[in-house]
Amino acid sequence: MAALPHTSLSGLLSADAITALHDRLTKLWHQSGRDREPEPEYKNPFTEAVAEQHLANFELWHIEDQARVPRVSDRQIAELKRSIDRTNQQRNDLMEKCDLILLAALEAAGLPAPDAELHSESPGLILDRLSILALKVYHTREEIDRPNAPEGHAQRNRERLAVLDVQRTDLAGCLDKLWQQVLVGERRFKLYRQLKMYNDATLNPALYSQPEKE
Repeated sequence: MAALPHTSLSGLLSADAITALHDRLTKLWHQSGRDREPEPEYKNPFTEAVAEQHLANFELWHIEDQARVPRVSDRQIAELKRSIDRTNQQRNDLMEKCDLILLAALEAAGLPAPDAELHSESPGLILDRLSILALKVYHTREEIDRPNAPEGHAQRNRERLAVLDVQRTDLAGCLDKLWQQVLVGERRFKLYRQLKMYNDATLNPALYSQPEKE
């Protein structure tokens, strides 16, 4: 028989609360601009890390849009690529931060159970996927309402939105289930470091093979 979940931890991670936060921040940043609004107050460090991670995805999405604009100069492309790499590194670091916060909270309660079945995907990785889905949902809704879109565009995007909604509901349910299984000792997860190499001048041969500037 499974143990009862730790009530102090069960409310720490809620997929419904996370998807609602993603949607609220996505709308806020698009409509008001994140630099013109005060930072929201978050109820705990985990929620703040989730918001920071979503912001990295938000910025990455729009930097990549700029990189795909026709007739962008080679210099601009190079600058945007470096910006993409930096933001992507932040995104991955913040995924790991989310997992570290959860693991620290679990450790205080003697969890995860060391003999529990290992889950291959950590909550931080799932949170990243939910963040990207929130952005896809927002922009797909924009396309449905775009007044100058060609015929059939709105219907095509309504169909896409229906698929995205199902995917997000399914993934959110998987996150909640994983967390509850961890709390009752049935499953465990680990922090999986991304260990990106492209930003490290000691690991990327395209960087370390360059002659030093005089």
